[in-house]
Amino acid sequence: VANRGEIAIRVFRACTELGIRTVAVYSEQDTGQMHRQKADEAYLIGRGLAPVQAYLHIPDIIKVAKENNVDAVHPGYGFLSERADFAQACQDAGVRFIGPSPEVVRKMGDKVEARAIAISAGVPVVPGTDAPITSLHEA
Repeated sequence: VANRGEIAIRVFRACTELGIRTVAVYSEQDTGQMHRQKADEAYLIGRGLAPVQAYLHIPDIIKVAKENNVDAVHPGYGFLSERADFAQACQDAGVRFIGPSPEVVRKMGDKVEARAIAISAGVPVVPGTDAPITSLHEA
């Protein structure tokens, strides 16, 4: 799980119930945090970085996954869950990303494109603009 706190603990609990071994990552400042103890294994990432930057340091997370034969990475929420480059890095490393494909993450990250996709799929959306607004007057 490429995250910390309650979301990591919830994912670890679900995995444990399913008989799946778990791996946590943690920053130097999070050595005593519960998510580290709830995982079967835990590895330090982002040495020398502030906690948030450590959890956003994609190369360290991929390195931990590769060196420990991790099958899949769950991004949790926040941090890396909406980062297409993280989903792509997992895919490129041969590690499953538990979430949408990098392309879907990219498309959903563009709110104008996401809205157009929803409309084309017949999903009801709140009335709004079809393009980004460019001025305060348009808003």
